[in-house]
Amino acid sequence: TEAPINHPVITSGIATRTLGLDIFRKTSEVAAMLIPSVGCPMGCSFCSTSAMFGGRGNCINFFETGDELFDILCQLEDDLKVNDFFVMDENFLLNKPRALRLLELMEKNNKPWAFYIFASANILRSFSMDQLVRLGLSWVWIGLESEDSNFAKLHGIDPKELVAEMQDHGIRVLGSSIIGMEHHTPENMDRVIDYAVSYDADFHQFMLYTAVPGTPNFTEYTQRGMMKDDIEGISSDAHGQHLFNYHHPHIKNGQEGAFLIEAFTRDFKVNGPSLTRMIKTLLKGWKKYKNDPDLRVRKRYEWEVRNFSTLYSAVVGGAKHYYRNDPVMRSKLVELQKLMTAEFGIISWLASELGGRFLLTMIKREERELKNGKTYEPPTFYERNFGTAGNGISLSRAVASRVSTSLDDVKLSSEQAPKKTATKQR
Repeated sequence: TEAPINHPVITSGIATRTLGLDIFRKTSEVAAMLIPSVGCPMGCSFCSTSAMFGGRGNCINFFETGDELFDILCQLEDDLKVNDFFVMDENFLLNKPRALRLLELMEKNNKPWAFYIFASANILRSFSMDQLVRLGLSWVWIGLESEDSNFAKLHGIDPKELVAEMQDHGIRVLGSSIIGMEHHTPENMDRVIDYAVSYDADFHQFMLYTAVPGTPNFTEYTQRGMMKDDIEGISSDAHGQHLFNYHHPHIKNGQEGAFLIEAFTRDFKVNGPSLTRMIKTLLKGWKKYKNDPDLRVRKRYEWEVRNFSTLYSAVVGGAKHYYRNDPVMRSKLVELQKLMTAEFGIISWLASELGGRFLLTMIKREERELKNGKTYEPPTFYERNFGTAGNGISLSRAVASRVSTSLDDVKLSSEQAPKKTATKQR
């Protein structure tokens, strides 16, 4: 326990495929993974990760200071040659002093890094938009949950205003909404879905309200006799995308799966492909910050739009052709194509028209093959933390903070939690 914490050297993606194509990217083009802590002190009643690491009021920080994080990030940057980082932390910005110290070090050392994070609405609102942009916030997952939901993280916040403001600054938003809260009924489900769709987030995740063992929600539903018996055949399907694992007071007989599909379908029909929504948001950020006096900010946005004149233009062109029989969606995409041409010139227009037709062909082929039963599976690989690698098994790589201390100094946010818990979880 006296040794420094070793942070894994890993990237955040494996084998990208989209629009009917395998996208082969250099390691430097795949975000590195940063893991500052586990758990979340917000402690939403349904959250399994909060429950796993101490519940409400608790989280385990592996790196307490911005200096420690900066050192780890520098080592990951050097090792993987990356510019962006996916932060696997339930609420990364919750430790505001740590985040602001990290920003200070980024500015001092001219680091134009980009971060993809999870954050709650109330924590995001505790920062100015200028701070978020200079910190390099590029993509954020926000729990929007449901209209009329009563979660502390949304108190006093206008989440629609927040989402729109972040998009205006080029920050891509993945909104997450819950289907199947206790006040949801078949009669009000259209309104529930329409409300979520109205966010027009770049991406939208819909999940069934699920009582995961270990959470307060599970305990409550068990006490109320609402949990289904194993004999009802739901244990392997209670992953949030198919069936409830409890008896909902209003939604019965597997209706939830149909509501979930309807939510995804309606969001897609109304707001269009997430790829083109993302491109629109990044274009807003580029136009706002391309002449920013801060060289770091300019460099980050230049890096984020590096494929706009070619690949992203082709994506918009392909989508425009795909929606040729949908006048509303097609007009949105034509306008986006014009904006991109105005910014990136004739090359962008040619890529959109010629590359777009090629992508349309690939999309149509992919649709046919998926309809006929084609599937994709990720590769299987093994890594070992210790010992000698062999038989196709590789040793995992790690870096240790040169600033930090030992594992004994890992803090829990609750003073009541025993320090040994951190060691056990690590």
